[in-house]
Amino acid sequence: MEMEPSSLTHVMLVSFPGQGHINPLLRLGKLIASKGLLVTFVTTEEPYGKKMREANNIQDGILKPVGLGFIQFEFFDVGYVYNGDFDVFLKTLEISGKREIKNLVKKYEKQPVSCLINNAFVPWVCDVAEELQIPSAVLWVQSCACLAAYYYYNHQLVKFPTETEPEITIDVPFKPLALKHDEIPSFLHPSSPLRNLGGIILEQIERLHKPFSVLIDTFQELESDTIDHMSQLCPQVLIKPIGPLFTVAKTISSDIKGDISEPASDCIEWLDSREPSSVVYVSFGTLAYLKQEQIEEIAQGILNSGLSCLWVVRPAVKVLSQEPQVLPRELEEKGKIVEWCPQEKVLAHPAVACFISHCGWNSTMEALTLGVPVICFPQWGDQVTNAVYLIDVFKTGVRLSRGEAEKRIVLKEEVTERLLEATVGEKAVELRENARRWKEEAESAVAYGGSSERNFQEFVDKLIDVKTMLNITNVSS
Repeated sequence: MEMEPSSLTHVMLVSFPGQGHINPLLRLGKLIASKGLLVTFVTTEEPYGKKMREANNIQDGILKPVGLGFIQFEFFDVGYVYNGDFDVFLKTLEISGKREIKNLVKKYEKQPVSCLINNAFVPWVCDVAEELQIPSAVLWVQSCACLAAYYYYNHQLVKFPTETEPEITIDVPFKPLALKHDEIPSFLHPSSPLRNLGGIILEQIERLHKPFSVLIDTFQELESDTIDHMSQLCPQVLIKPIGPLFTVAKTISSDIKGDISEPASDCIEWLDSREPSSVVYVSFGTLAYLKQEQIEEIAQGILNSGLSCLWVVRPAVKVLSQEPQVLPRELEEKGKIVEWCPQEKVLAHPAVACFISHCGWNSTMEALTLGVPVICFPQWGDQVTNAVYLIDVFKTGVRLSRGEAEKRIVLKEEVTERLLEATVGEKAVELRENARRWKEEAESAVAYGGSSERNFQEFVDKLIDVKTMLNITNVSS
């Protein structure tokens, strides 16, 4: 018997308006809905609301069925046109967001919101939940190691680099036991030009006592010592690895997507025409922007390696005064240049030998879970920490850069050298073998009875329990 949507446990998800934030939170939303709950997914009208509406044929007030439950969308206007001043944008987002979330919760009084879930760039959602006396949870879309680094910094548990001592090594009681000054999330370093991003994440860490659960897009087997350590440090909050989310999300039949870029139509067909392990996949995510000089060195390094390449080149962002990036014609003739491609399908393709990556966590998880060695070219933020783990802990990566703080152009000779190291010889075999092992571990974690599957089911049970408790409270009052 099909249940009425009004009788379902109602969960509201609030996302920061960024592609790397919307995708994982929407995956979580689809997973929650599939278990027989009603999910309302909330983000801003600009820049993604309009695009998501078109891509998913979203109509106001119309529920989309997902598994045993439903998902619906709400988009709100920030009332600010982004002009490159991130601090002003964050402040305006918080002011309008708090008001709009309260209004939305009120709007659904007949289908009371049992829980508010946010990602870390909108930490004020926890305050709204507290004010409205609704339980809250957080989806952390970086590694547990990065969560630990921010926690250690916020609570001053160990010494971090300062203006006067910028090159301190940070001791941690989990692998790799110490992080060099340029291996911590760079937003925590005093020299970082992007410290305001670290500030917004630290605001979430400051509120870590407010949510009843922190869900992490990782899996127990990948970061077991760090997850156990953080669980001991924060006994008041349930720290639950439930990833890789993109793998679990594939098991749900739903046409709702968060990635609203137009795919390059013949990307996979082009890979089909290549020999196995003959293509290097190159992508630096949605935000990293490399100098033209660096692009040319990487391109030349690939050409000299004899591999062909599939390279995602993002269009320049005018508001940030970016110049379009130009690749050599020779590379275009030997490889394929696109503005977007379905990364999961690309990494799963047998033609792909390795991945030159900025090491964002989404890309890191996809590479690990699909068994692809990574040539690490981090820029900033958690990317520099993820690179250390890929190279020294997970042992599926080789280093091409130490990050933007290095302030140098990586030369074509180094690019060729790393490509050959990752694709030919003993080291390449070892990287592939380790990547294959992590792929198996990830698949086991999300399979029925696996660590992530059990954690997620426990979380859903708590959500349903929360609704029961709220109903009892409402009846008795």
